[in-house]
Amino acid sequence: MSRFIIVRVSNFLNKLEYAFAQIFRGPFPQPECLAVLGTSVGSHNGTAPKSSMYGLKDLIGDGILWAVPKHRRSVERRLSRKFGYPEYTWKPLKLKTHLRSCNNCGHDHEIGVLCPNCYAKVRTETQLMQDKIQEKLGLNPIEQEVVVLYEGEKHEQPSEFLDGKRIVEMEKPRPNWFSKNLIQKTTQKEATTKEAKPSDLG
Repeated sequence: MSRFIIVRVSNFLNKLEYAFAQIFRGPFPQPECLAVLGTSVGSHNGTAPKSSMYGLKDLIGDGILWAVPKHRRSVERRLSRKFGYPEYTWKPLKLKTHLRSCNNCGHDHEIGVLCPNCYAKVRTETQLMQDKIQEKLGLNPIEQEVVVLYEGEKHEQPSEFLDGKRIVEMEKPRPNWFSKNLIQKTTQKEATTKEAKPSDLG
């Protein structure tokens, strides 16, 4: 069975090679040996094949193995790949109409987003506070509450406020935008349930 399949495949390749040879090289006699991808199956009395015998690789090279498009892309499809669809995804730049100016620094930012310029100041100050805490307390576990005070604020705090707490002093005045109310605890009682109920519906 396998030998029969090999014979059929050999005959098919032989005919295919002869057809390509007639198309590209002109008519010439039927080749007596089969050459597939540059390798010969038979030979003429132990000698190399004649110069008129060509293999598939000599005729078409590796072009039969390349994946090439079968259809030309339309203009509409090319433009949609380049620019997208206005109702779905539009790739060119759009005019932004949701920008607002910051009340503190005047820089523009999107609605619902913190001002990047103001937030950069907060990040820088937070990093300085973290470095100061690590320098003062090290990497040991902290079991007491840590309070960060700026220059001149330690004497303003009552003694009851500083009892049982670890104080970290910043050797500079407090920035104007950093209000003291931000570090004070809320006076409201903690909720006993996790359910969110609406209030003031009357």
